[in-house]
Amino acid sequence: QVQLVESGGGLVQPGGSLRLSCAASGSIRSINNMAWYRQAPGKERDLIALIQRGGSTNYADSVKGRSTIPRDNARNTVYLHMNSLKPEDTAVYYCNIDVCHFDSRLINYWGKGTLVTVSS
Repeated sequence: QVQLVESGGGLVQPGGSLRLSCAASGSIRSINNMAWYRQAPGKERDLIALIQRGGSTNYADSVKGRSTIPRDNARNTVYLHMNSLKPEDTAVYYCNIDVCHFDSRLINYWGKGTLVTVSS
């Protein structure tokens, strides 16, 4: 089993920045894709940033140019750094990872989510 611990959410002023982290622990041989999703009130959960094990990244248009998604493979941790926050960035942010277990099973895991509120 794998546990994901997210941190860094909270209240942010418009124009500010956020730093989220998601640390995975448990029976992990390696992690392939690591990603961040977000779900705004009344909307679907959307993929906003993804990083492959080799470091290739993809971003949704809504966050492109003001976000990065670094990862630390040694710590099984993924981060989300976002600047120039807007009220429409208010959402619950979820991390999502593809774990390869020691028995070669590949399983996708979700974090519990962390709320980010952008408001003055």
